Parts: sequence; structure tokens; C-alpha cells
Amino acid sequence: MLSVLSDDHFMKAALQEAQKAADLGEVPVGAVVVCKNQIIARAHNQTEMLNDVTAHAEILAVTSAANYLGGKYLDECTLYITLEPCTMCGGALYWAQLGKLVFGASDDKRGYKVHKERVLHPRTTVIHGIMENECSALLKEFFAAKR
Repeated sequence: MLSVLSDDHFMKAALQEAQKAADLGEVPVGAVVVCKNQIIARAHNQTEMLNDVTAHAEILAVTSAANYLGGKYLDECTLYITLEPCTMCGGALYWAQLGKLVFGASDDKRGYKVHKERVLHPRTTVIHGIMENECSALLKEFFAAKR
């Protein structure tokens, strides 16, 4: 019998990606895409390295997952991300028809929830606050070191 891994398990993998971003001087946001209890894509922010404002962890993870699956829709997938997606990433998740979004820390300034209208696909299930303290701490440490 296949055991189902927990949200914490996959968020820990996303946190590992976020740490890679921090180590490279990027804003520490990490993501993994899971399909059928298996990680099929991993990514972290690369906006500085690629000199590309769209190189957010979510965008890179969605592209990688779509390539892995051979199709553009991720309706049977879950994205684990350490920080609430911004509106741009929320729009990409909408077009990918993401099945489930799980994020750690909320982003009260730039997160998709600051907009009153629905940004994500209507069928996307959202869970937030998974390992929120750990996700927030990594971001706070990163920005404290920058100041």
C-alpha cells in the first residue's frame, strides 16, 4: 500500500529550495510540484541570477512540471510554495488549472489575496499556514541581513 506523505513533508522540500535561493542571494522562496504523491518539479527564485522579474519559484516550477507531464494543465497536481504567490504567479496558476495550492507564509503586501476578485482557478483548493513559522523566519532572516 502506498503511504500518502504529509503537507509538512512536501513543504520541507520547498523550504530546502528556498534555502538554495537564500544561499544565492535571491529572495528565499522555494516550490515543489507534487503529482500522485511524488515530487515532479523543484524550483526557487532566480530573478537576480536570470535578470528576469518573472523567474519566481512558482513560474519555474509550473514550467518544469508541465514539461515533465507533457501537458500544460496541472489539475492533478499540488504546488507547495513557501510564500503566498503574487498576482502574476496566481494568474499563471489559474491558466495551469492547478489542482491544489499549499503555501506557508502569507504576503500581506504582494500576495494574490490582496485583490478582492478571485485570481486562482475556481477549482483550485487552497491550504495556507503549513509550516508558516519556518517559512516566515527564513524570509525575515534574509531581509534582516540585507538591512
